[in-house]
Amino acid sequence: MRIGEVSDRVGLSLRTIRHWDEIGLVLPSDRSPGGFRFYTEADVARLEFVKALRPLDLSLDQIKELLETLDSAAATTDPAEVTALAARLATYRALAESRAEALRSQVKGLERLSRDIRGIEADARRRTG
Repeated sequence: MRIGEVSDRVGLSLRTIRHWDEIGLVLPSDRSPGGFRFYTEADVARLEFVKALRPLDLSLDQIKELLETLDSAAATTDPAEVTALAARLATYRALAESRAEALRSQVKGLERLSRDIRGIEADARRRTG
């Protein structure tokens, strides 16, 4: 796939995809002789994964480190390395869980606010009605 199709499919701007390529975060699998980027399904999945990580407020360097850790974990069979990689992954998992809990708390607060406003609105209508 060319970058425009990937952009539409993943919902990322061309600029973002190019930037992530330039910093080595998500590289296209191939380039044409003219320099056009070509992406595979695996590349698209990686872009979607990185996009999903953005709400964690990780820096692009942290995301790159996480991707490298995941790639290494998938490729290694050395028990000591697996243990070290698992510890790093646990840190990221804890961060994701913490962020998810914070977002759940925000949602609960917004739902409570919505109920309160709905009650005030209903009360106002009864008084004028």
